[in-house]
Amino acid sequence: MSQLETWDPKPGTDTGGPFQTIGTSVPGTHICELLPLSAQHMHRMALVRSINTAENDHGKGAIIMHTGRRTEPGITYPHLGSVCAKLLGADSNPLPGYIHVTPRGSGGVNAADAAFLGPRFASVALDDGKAPANIDRPTDLTAEAEALRHEMRLKASERFLQRRRTAQTEAYTHSYDQAAGLMRKRGVFDSSSEPEKVKDRYGRHDFGRHCLMARRLLEGGATFVKVTHTNYDTHHENFDFHIEQLGEFDRPFAALMDDLAVRGMLESTLVVVMSEFGRTPKINRNYGRDHWGTAWSVALAGCGIKGGAVHGKTNANGTAVADGMVNGAHLFHTYLKALGFDGKKNWYIDKRPIPMADPKAAPIKEVLA
Repeated sequence: MSQLETWDPKPGTDTGGPFQTIGTSVPGTHICELLPLSAQHMHRMALVRSINTAENDHGKGAIIMHTGRRTEPGITYPHLGSVCAKLLGADSNPLPGYIHVTPRGSGGVNAADAAFLGPRFASVALDDGKAPANIDRPTDLTAEAEALRHEMRLKASERFLQRRRTAQTEAYTHSYDQAAGLMRKRGVFDSSSEPEKVKDRYGRHDFGRHCLMARRLLEGGATFVKVTHTNYDTHHENFDFHIEQLGEFDRPFAALMDDLAVRGMLESTLVVVMSEFGRTPKINRNYGRDHWGTAWSVALAGCGIKGGAVHGKTNANGTAVADGMVNGAHLFHTYLKALGFDGKKNWYIDKRPIPMADPKAAPIKEVLA
């Protein structure tokens, strides 16, 4: 998304576009008028307005924002979701540690997200926010027969693991145990029981349904949930497109924030609104904005975050960071610190120490509680 149409507007400048700013629940902090409901939660949120990832490629930018590192030869680093699944997940939790609620056309498990942490901590995608396939027991299989099958599988797995124990075989065995538990928790995927006014509050469109599912998953004990809202690649008609897209984003995001706060979950739930980069301050001849990793913003809220804080700033027309420059590594450290972890500690992979976050960076103290 465009930082200029969201968290760091520049009205009245050569780059600002047609939209004005609005006040928020934090006196003196203004954001774009396209986010009136989000603005009411600014006292719970923090903005980082000084990001320079120096990367304008979609794939490379996504890697930086998910892992806190640039692409390196010979090693891949785990995504934030996999890190959280490893650090915060419980063996007894039947829900996957890293759940990705995706738009239509995606699904399955992406083992690459977990990198050296192993496939057990990979992301599991819920295509269009729908429950995993085959979550209901076949109608011709009784509960007693299912229990006998499960007992037989356990005995076979235990015999196999005595001879050939690897991360892959353990993940395979764990996936069966998790699937059995997941079938018992299938109610968290069914939003039909939600009151109609709640569905209206989130919105009846895809992103609204997906945010409602995210709330249900978190309430049901999910460790990490990522919800994707796409596609903000506005090389053409940036302003009309952001009217539409942010109209979809604003209401369900505010509803999610409301529900997390009212249920007492926000203080233990870190919320991150990120993209792989921002959009160019310069408006192109097609009234669009192109890729821009030089000066852009993210929003944070919840666990470990200082509500109302703003870190850094860009210059008058948003073409460069003027103060407090940070990059993806600083953000990754900040997420870990907010959750109570030290990013300078190591993973040990085959006795090789690998820092959890880039040791050349540090958390952004100004946005931490």
